[in-house]
Amino acid sequence: MTAPAGVIPSPAGWPGSAELHPYFVCDVFTSEPLEGNQLGVFIDGRPFGPAQMQRLARELNVAETVFLLPPGEGGDVRVRIFTPVTELPFAGHPVLGTAFVVATALGTDFVTLETGAGLVPIALEREGGRLVFGRMRQPIPSWEPYERTGELLAALGAERSGLPVELYRNGPPHVYVELASEEAVAAVRPDLAALADLKVAVNCFAGCGQLWKTRMFYPSAGVSEDAATGSAAGPLAIHLARHGRIGFGEQIEIRQGAEIGRPSVLYATVTGEGDRIDSVEVGGAALIVAEGRFRITPA
Repeated sequence: MTAPAGVIPSPAGWPGSAELHPYFVCDVFTSEPLEGNQLGVFIDGRPFGPAQMQRLARELNVAETVFLLPPGEGGDVRVRIFTPVTELPFAGHPVLGTAFVVATALGTDFVTLETGAGLVPIALEREGGRLVFGRMRQPIPSWEPYERTGELLAALGAERSGLPVELYRNGPPHVYVELASEEAVAAVRPDLAALADLKVAVNCFAGCGQLWKTRMFYPSAGVSEDAATGSAAGPLAIHLARHGRIGFGEQIEIRQGAEIGRPSVLYATVTGEGDRIDSVEVGGAALIVAEGRFRITPA
């Protein structure tokens, strides 16, 4: 199909003497454009140092921006992941979305990304030749009781958590608060300044069986509320399995993002027994929705 003519002719000569740096925008944990969690992917991060990567992530101002680098540990590419204000060793929706970009470019159905938390393999599925779903094997997190539960509950305006409030570390430090119902999760109006002082990613959740609703707040990392948090989905499944809410090996469906107009669906499965975790797998759909070029001179 021929693209329609623009309202104005395409600007010519705008790059000047600076270099052009291509990037893509993905919507992750959704199969519908303009839903899910946004991700920026610079397909060649070699010209940039960490400070300029951070500035570009702040310029795009989506939840995370990824820069691709040559592999060094047997993966397909190495990735660096930035929120608008900080770098993360691992995050879920950037890994899944980047896998869609890399697999599309390489024409493959399996991608391994080198992250700050180690190698992360992602298996992808196609329909009619188009990538439609991916499953990542996540790093197994550590966990511990959360020592500032009183402050956390006060910042959320919550009286209690149905399960112990625990902190899981797999990149971002995630804490989990179980509320009484999905309606209670939707009604949360947190004190973001108080949450920022805690310097953790705060996950409120409710549900039963295979269906769960979550919201995630991480203001200290520049994310007031996240549309879909892949790094939190795996630990949530562990949390539920460890405390007997689901069985090991059962896949759960997690819905997130409706309150900020970016509905998302994530799937998570954990295998193991008791406090022994053998594997954590998180999956979902993603799609490339835009591409562009930055005109800047690398620092």
